[in-house]
Amino acid sequence: MAGVMRKKRYILIPIIETKRLRLVPPSKECFDMYESFYADAEASKAYGGPKSKGEAWARLKSDLGSWHLTGFGIWIIQEKKSKEFVGTCGFWQGFGWPRELTWWLLPDSRGKGFAHEASLAVISHAYNAFGWNEVETYMHDNNARAYALVEKLGGIKTRRIMFPDGLERNVFTIPKPA
Repeated sequence: MAGVMRKKRYILIPIIETKRLRLVPPSKECFDMYESFYADAEASKAYGGPKSKGEAWARLKSDLGSWHLTGFGIWIIQEKKSKEFVGTCGFWQGFGWPRELTWWLLPDSRGKGFAHEASLAVISHAYNAFGWNEVETYMHDNNARAYALVEKLGGIKTRRIMFPDGLERNVFTIPKPA
């Protein structure tokens, strides 16, 4: 295909606003947050952490690239009041994995309802703007915080499957917010 010019396709990643949060596209401005989260072994253990600075940078690039490869991805959660980046929320799908609602927050931002508020916004966006028929999520069996949030979101266990990493997990379908 040498000499063939391909038309570049860019996707515009929407900004979603809630009462307390702005969900913004991933960018290099949020790298310090990624580095902090992935360097914290306890905070990032469910996401393969801890990770080096270079691995955190690769994850940020992957999160941004997902939008351009699949048409969906994660947003960066920014608290409106402080303008601080506090975590991520959106959709992820690794090769051979089901698409999932995912989120993480910096430890100091947990327990404030940010994950719930951001999740409701992106779930609504998936049903209304993306036109999806369902939103699913899954987590490690011992992730009590994630299970509690999924329950609060109205998630219903629909199946248990084996994942590409060799672990079985429950898969939950989350209904469209009222």
